[in-house]
Amino acid sequence: MENGFYDFAGELERLKQQSLYRSRRVVDGPQDVSLAVDGRQVTNFCSNDYLGLAHHPEVIAAFKNGVDRYGAGSGSAHLICGHSRAHHALEEDLAAFTGRERALLFSTGYMANLGVISALLGRGDCVLEDRLNHASLLDGGLLSGARFKRYRHADNDDLQAKLAGCEAKAMIASDGVFSMDGDLAPLPQLSRLANQYQAGLLIDDAHGFGVLGETGGGIVQHFGLSQLDVPMLMGTLGKAFGTFGAFVVGSEELVEMLIQKARTYVFTTALPAAVAEATRASLRLLQQESWRRDRLQQLIARFRSGAEQQGLQLMDSLTAIQPVLIGDSGRAVAVSNRLLEQGFWVSAIRPPTVPAGTARLRITFSANHTEAQVDALLDALARALA
Repeated sequence: MENGFYDFAGELERLKQQSLYRSRRVVDGPQDVSLAVDGRQVTNFCSNDYLGLAHHPEVIAAFKNGVDRYGAGSGSAHLICGHSRAHHALEEDLAAFTGRERALLFSTGYMANLGVISALLGRGDCVLEDRLNHASLLDGGLLSGARFKRYRHADNDDLQAKLAGCEAKAMIASDGVFSMDGDLAPLPQLSRLANQYQAGLLIDDAHGFGVLGETGGGIVQHFGLSQLDVPMLMGTLGKAFGTFGAFVVGSEELVEMLIQKARTYVFTTALPAAVAEATRASLRLLQQESWRRDRLQQLIARFRSGAEQQGLQLMDSLTAIQPVLIGDSGRAVAVSNRLLEQGFWVSAIRPPTVPAGTARLRITFSANHTEAQVDALLDALARALA
C-alpha cells in the first residue's frame, strides 16, 4: 500500500495469477529479423517493421545526415520554433504519396488519434467506433466528451442503426487493418454510411500503409478510394516506414483546423528533424522497391498454407499480422515461452488488448524474413503447441 492510496503489490500479484502480467525484454542491436534478446540470439516474429526498413543503410545514412544538419532534438513544438525544413518537406512528401491536399506530422499515432477526435468533436456530438479499434481511437473518443458508441466488429448494420440514433454531429472512427486480428475494415461500406449520414470518417491505417495497395498507399488505395471517400486518414511511421512518428492527411481545411485545435499537436515537442529525414528516405524506398511487398505476400501465403496443414486456428487475415488463436491467457504465455526457448520471439497477446477468451500468438512478418525461417517457425509451433 502506497500511503493508503493504492495496493500496488496486490494488484500486481492479481495480474500474475491471471497470466496478464507484462514484462519487458532487453534488445541489443538494430531492429531486424534476427535479434539479441536478453543476451540470446532469436528470430524475431513480433516486430511491425513489415518492409525491413528500420535498419536499411540508406535510412540510417539519412538519419545521420539529419543529425549533422539539425542536431539531436527539435527544441520546441511545431508552432514555436520546432518546425524544421525537414518536417515541412516530409509533410509535402506524405501528401503527395497519399494523394491528399496536405499532411500534418504528430509525434506518435496515439497522439494523432487523440488530437483529431478531440479537436473535431465535443459534448453533444457522437463518435462511433468499431469494438476492436486500437486503444488510441477508443481513448480519443472517450476523452473528446462526445457520446461514445461502439458497434460490433465490422458490422455495417449495427453501425447504421447507431448512426440513425445520432441527432448531432457524428464521426465514424475505425482501424484500417485491425492490429491484433490483421483483418481489414469494410472501408467502402464505411464511406457510404458516412456520406449517407453526413458523418465524419477517420481511418487509422497504421498497419496498412506501405503494405497494402499497388504502391503501398494503404487500405484506401487497396479499395480504390479517394480523399472524398475517406476524408481523414492517419498513418504511423514506426511500422512499414521503419522510423518513428505519425501523420494525418486530408484537406487543406482539415490540416489547418488540427494545427489550431489539436492539443496533442499544439502542446508537444516536434519529433527530431533527423527522424523526418530518415523517413523521407524510407518513403522513397517504400515506393521504389515494390519487391518488398511482393516478398511479404509470398511469406504470408507460405505461412498460412503450412499453418492450415497443421490445423492451427488462424484468423481471417491476409496481411503481415497473422494471429494464431489460443484462447486461454496462461496457455498463450506458455506457448510463447516455449517458442522463445526454441529461438523464436512471438508475442502472446492477452486481455485487455484483446477480448477475454481470445488470447493469441501475434505473429508478424517482414520482407527480410526467409522461407527457411518461416518453415522453422512452423516446426517450432508444432512442438510448442503439442
